[in-house]
Amino acid sequence: MRFKNVWTQARIVKITDVAANVRLFELEPETGIQPYSAGAHIDVTVLINGLPEIRSYSLVGTYAPVGGRYYIGVKRLPASRGGSTYMWSLVPGARLTISQPKNQFQLTFGRPYYTLLAGGIGITPIYGMALELAQKGADFRLLYAGSSRCEMPFLDDLGANLGQRLSVFTSDEGRRVNVTEVVSSIEAGTQLYVCGPLSMLDGVRHAWQARGLPVGDLRYESFAASGQFAATEFQVTIPRLGKKVKVGANQTMLDALALAGVDVMSDCQIGECGLCVVDVLAHSGVVDHRDVFFSDQQKAENKKMCACVSRIASGDVVIDTAYRGASFTQ
Repeated sequence: MRFKNVWTQARIVKITDVAANVRLFELEPETGIQPYSAGAHIDVTVLINGLPEIRSYSLVGTYAPVGGRYYIGVKRLPASRGGSTYMWSLVPGARLTISQPKNQFQLTFGRPYYTLLAGGIGITPIYGMALELAQKGADFRLLYAGSSRCEMPFLDDLGANLGQRLSVFTSDEGRRVNVTEVVSSIEAGTQLYVCGPLSMLDGVRHAWQARGLPVGDLRYESFAASGQFAATEFQVTIPRLGKKVKVGANQTMLDALALAGVDVMSDCQIGECGLCVVDVLAHSGVVDHRDVFFSDQQKAENKKMCACVSRIASGDVVIDTAYRGASFTQ
């Protein structure tokens, strides 16, 4: 059960390969585009095993009323739950059901300095932020990390627009971004915006907390919440409902529960908002927490888990899906 969206039909006007395994989709909604700011995303209905599911994609670039198009970047992932596979199967002219833009990752203007940090496909929301800051003459830098330059979308355009404000880190060139050093270099009043894999976000959060920097000055968005263990099938038991549900290796607990008729409130589906939290009554194996909602201490307690991303490695879990106010206390 997700928060209510306002949906519309959109036609895929163009599909462009913008990097290895990354495609840019140009969408033309029937109702015209709605104003949005950098960091916004839209929800898209995709078909997985013939059933409709919802995936969220950041809007690329900045709002331009002329032309009336949305742009989203989709990376093809080998371990995809099906969203990227479905999107990559589409061709220009195909139609999608999309939501109006929403923004939970919005820039706050008026700061003396900004640092933007993007890892891989995490550049999609950060790209528009960099352009907006440049247009406003703000003082900022963008640190962009990836496996190789050929896998990093918008790199040439960013270089042309940002010049020395852009720093590129690529694993194949032996230059990796050190998030501890990044946070150590943050000066008072600076806001840090981060979008990338869970390992990057965890590293930044730990370094940020260690320095005692203001919590509100760190803004982040996650994607592809990979965990510490490979995803394998596990079983979920819900004694209160008398149900046992199998969760496939390429399926989330949230999706499996929904298919089994177990309603769990959710929204972000990337382990950030905490709406899908369930109580862990017992478990075998290891709880593989893949969210950024709970603190390290809460994760170590293994009393709750985010059904949208977290899993059980080499075991099973017994949960209760009943609403608990404490689920939303951090």
